[in-house]
Amino acid sequence: MTQLVGTVPAPSVHADLHSEFGARPGDPDDRHRSPVIKVIDIAWLEFEKQNLADAERFARDFGFTVANRTADRLELRGTWAGAPCVLIRRARRSRFVGPAYRAESTTDLTTLAEATGTRVHSLGDLGGSVVDLVDPSGQPLRVVADLFDLPSLPDQEPLTVNAGGKVARFNAIQRPPRAPARVQRLGHVVIESPRFREALHWYQSVLGFIVSDFQFFPGQRDRGPTMAFMRCDRGADAADHHTLAMTLGPRARYVHSAYQVADLDAVAAGGAYLADRGYHHAWGMGRHIQGSQIFDYWRDPDKFMVEHYADGDVFDNSVTAGWAPMTASGLSQWGPPVTRDFLGANPDPDLVKGILNGLRDDNEFDIHRLLGLLKVARS
Repeated sequence: MTQLVGTVPAPSVHADLHSEFGARPGDPDDRHRSPVIKVIDIAWLEFEKQNLADAERFARDFGFTVANRTADRLELRGTWAGAPCVLIRRARRSRFVGPAYRAESTTDLTTLAEATGTRVHSLGDLGGSVVDLVDPSGQPLRVVADLFDLPSLPDQEPLTVNAGGKVARFNAIQRPPRAPARVQRLGHVVIESPRFREALHWYQSVLGFIVSDFQFFPGQRDRGPTMAFMRCDRGADAADHHTLAMTLGPRARYVHSAYQVADLDAVAAGGAYLADRGYHHAWGMGRHIQGSQIFDYWRDPDKFMVEHYADGDVFDNSVTAGWAPMTASGLSQWGPPVTRDFLGANPDPDLVKGILNGLRDDNEFDIHRLLGLLKVARS
């Protein structure tokens, strides 16, 4: 969970960054008024990978700590107390299995199981209990509670900086190490769905997510949103701008996941360390608009995109959703131009196959949406 040490409220949360008109009649609401439960955080992501040795090598270079390792399983954690944030099983092919979200209690899990026609069962070695679900896109996910949380580890301290005319560092030099950034925690996952509106309603009505920001394809505002950045509803307590982000596309798939580190220098020096070791840099550094975080994107040996980030927005449940067009140029406030790799626009047989299948299937992704998506990459 986000740790608050002080607050600096903005005079207007969405000022100058969003459509002046906001939501229109017929647009989806930013929240469901009476969801089945309200999840409170993301717990972990599950993957299957062919080569656990390569996965572990990248994980250590990226800044994870290995919590558990067997011949067929790898569990990765951050420095903050909690469950492991990435679970990897050995398999014949590499794939994203799904996320797990944390519920407040097993009572919530019982309520969720009754509402969805599923059951609560034990998590085994991880402790606690779980309900297994599938969203309307066909994406498996888990909702867990009462986990065995691991104790915290020594954290990477943010640098003391002289800024704003104030001297906090005197008779001391800055030498951030060119070393792996120490991952603190899993922050969010981004997924693609060909059934965006149906899946959006499901995540709001079943798991209680609140939309922080909606985006829409250029020239298609009348057709409604095509991306939603969703946060957990923790009432008056702080929640990350997005724990789950979902975008309309031709297939149900993983897009990227993001891991918090200490500060800008941890992002930059950690990225330099990854570059020295020859890993594929997808995009960055920069600062996003939606979420405001400093970002840097990399590909792991299995081509899954992962993000180092720092200094992201946190909201309580009083903040309503912003609206903005989805454009390539609008992905960052500063930083290098967005890459084709980040946009998923590089030639790829699986991409072409996914688009063709998406257009044939009975879902929200049609030829007009495809044209809108292509316009995003050029805008």
